[in-house]
Amino acid sequence: MTQPTPAPSLRMGPTEWLLLVVLSLLWGGSFFFNKLTVAEWPPFAVVQVRVGLAALALLLAVRISGQSMAVGRSLWLAFFGMGVLNNLIPFSLFLWGQQQIASGLASILNATTPIFAVLVMHCFGNERATGLKLGGVLAGLIGVGILMGPDAFGGLGSNLAAQLACVLAAVSYAFSGLFGKRFRGLSPLVAATGQLSASTLMMIPIVFVLHPPWTLPVPSQQAVLAAIGLALISTALAYILFFRIMRTAGPSNVMLVTFLIPVSAILLGVGLLGESLLPRHFAGMAAIFAGLALIDGRLFRRMRPAAGL
Repeated sequence: MTQPTPAPSLRMGPTEWLLLVVLSLLWGGSFFFNKLTVAEWPPFAVVQVRVGLAALALLLAVRISGQSMAVGRSLWLAFFGMGVLNNLIPFSLFLWGQQQIASGLASILNATTPIFAVLVMHCFGNERATGLKLGGVLAGLIGVGILMGPDAFGGLGSNLAAQLACVLAAVSYAFSGLFGKRFRGLSPLVAATGQLSASTLMMIPIVFVLHPPWTLPVPSQQAVLAAIGLALISTALAYILFFRIMRTAGPSNVMLVTFLIPVSAILLGVGLLGESLLPRHFAGMAAIFAGLALIDGRLFRRMRPAAGL
């Protein structure tokens, strides 16, 4: 009887860390694109354009690359499930929540995603929640709090429904990681295309009910360019990297990107908008990087034998 092939080891190698940093830059840049597009169009319409243009671009990429979306009924149903967990629920909850709470607080609540990812994978997956990993997640979350500053906590305790919505969005992201394990043997391009295509189809009736396209104003050239950047850079390319990291490093590791997104957003603000770096920014980034080192674990495993000599 043929023995089953053992599952590949899931770990963050140098390539995965580099891709995670790039992914954080792509998603950190979405804040700039969103600011320009939401100023002219309602949020759900922006989401529809974002996932729709991204899906069209990736469908073209699939065709050019010679790959196929004929992956079977079961995988297409899984794409719809992934679209619900990774796009529809979190996008909707964060959009609703951010209308009532400060963006800094929303960023901190979004950064709880790795905590839920570690717990979900420990309880329902096959990734054990080690002490180093839990300590790293806690250090990363503290780092995000320091990075955003005390003002971000000003609304903590009020607008509980909006805060709960953001937390539930983080939980949905965590479960999407568990759900996404079924795409591990699939091309990242095909997985990203399937998820975004399914999300586009599910968003169509929502947008037609809430924001009929014929009632929307004609966007400016600046908003159009921002929407294209949001779709192609911060969505299409980003999700290819997302599924690539998930395939080789596992769901809980790819969710670490939520720690790096605030870092990327701040550094992009410094580089593109001339904003200043404050001492708390350096302290917050140091705590985040310490947390990532704890989660990676290799540095500490090397230190233990040295300490015993």
